[in-house]
Amino acid sequence: MNCYKNLALFAGGVLFGSAGIKLLSSKDAKKAYTHTTAAVLRMKETVMDTVTTVRENAGDILAEAKELNEQCAAREEVMEDAAEESGAKV
Repeated sequence: MNCYKNLALFAGGVLFGSAGIKLLSSKDAKKAYTHTTAAVLRMKETVMDTVTTVRENAGDILAEAKELNEQCAAREEVMEDAAEESGAKV
């Protein structure tokens, strides 16, 4: 009895698998795959555009931060020079 059950399950699996393969390789399924792939590619382009914008902004922010640090260092140097000239400590 158990043998027939296993054989029936195997036959059902083969039948279901064959139907599934035909369904997955059908013209309509290929059309759906094409549309899905096209949507993913469009989404990828949008994400890459956003990444590029973020990178550009990060580069600008880094450059401005370095410039601010250079300005602060120059001001401190001027203050130290002025303090040394006047004999006072900062």
